[in-house]
Amino acid sequence: MRVDEKIAEAAVLGGAFLGGGGGGDIKLGLKHAKLAVEIGEVEIVGVDKIREGFIATVSMVGAPAAKEKYLLPSHAIKSMELFMDVAKVPLSGIISSENGGYSTVNGWIQSAILGIPVVDAPADGRAHPTGVMGALGLHKLPKYVSIQTAVGGSRERYVEVIVKGSLERAAKLVREAAVQAGGLVAVTRNPVTPDYVKENAAVGAISQAIEIGKVILDHKNEVDAMLEKIFKVIGGGRVVDNGVIEKVKLETKGGFDIGRVIIKGKETYEITFWNEFMTLEDSSGKRYATFPDLIVLINQNTGLPMTSAEVKEGDKVVIATVPKDLLLLGSGVKDPEVLKQVEEVVGKKIL
Repeated sequence: MRVDEKIAEAAVLGGAFLGGGGGGDIKLGLKHAKLAVEIGEVEIVGVDKIREGFIATVSMVGAPAAKEKYLLPSHAIKSMELFMDVAKVPLSGIISSENGGYSTVNGWIQSAILGIPVVDAPADGRAHPTGVMGALGLHKLPKYVSIQTAVGGSRERYVEVIVKGSLERAAKLVREAAVQAGGLVAVTRNPVTPDYVKENAAVGAISQAIEIGKVILDHKNEVDAMLEKIFKVIGGGRVVDNGVIEKVKLETKGGFDIGRVIIKGKETYEITFWNEFMTLEDSSGKRYATFPDLIVLINQNTGLPMTSAEVKEGDKVVIATVPKDLLLLGSGVKDPEVLKQVEEVVGKKIL
């Protein structure tokens, strides 16, 4: 698939829906996706088209709401150049770590500049908070040595980091690099074979994001009809309620955005988030969705999905959910041991 501006816009908007409160900023995603199309050719290929060499994952790591974040396309390119220098393996494809308003198009600028195709198999078909969740289950391979490069920050906060080691320790060091850079870094990591990607990634999830995005473009002025058609694309889902955001508590801590949102509809609802929306409950304690289920807030005025970093008191929203069984998920987000971290951060039962 050769990407044009219409496909780029659809990928960002559909990615934002699958971001589930995370996955990066729509405006920046649109800006960089269109820039990629302007500066070169971006081709999205199926994983079956990559028959040799290795595939690397690209991502943004950090807290989207951080006040001092500073990330440029040049940082993403520099991260990939550092990675190619240190990994010393033939790179035949790039995958994003996840779907999201920015994440779905992560790697497109690198692809346009370096001529490496984007593979339609992100590490996860929805957005997630930790590097391990987007690492294709590599944390379960005890002898796997992770290679990660991270670049970001402005002036005295600028950092270039090269890390080799166990996956979890490398991910923690990259997260700390994001903190030191002011909030965000561009990351390239973890070369794996096409066969490994085929077995452990969310194959086809970029195409799904584009299909969802086309629905949003056609129906964002009629939210109910839009959601009905999106649920048909995914295979299911439901609208929980409409409401108004009464309270937002957000804290940027350790390179993450952590907090909760209170929404008043027919019931009073609480959404906890750790970058992405993690749990949805009403005031009686009834649970409607639990990560990696998809919890989505749609702005009733714009018809667009919202991230946890942008919600504010007074926003009128539609609350929608999609059960995890209907989502294209990678191996990294299916491990119960990894999901235990969510319980510790948001203080809610997840498993």
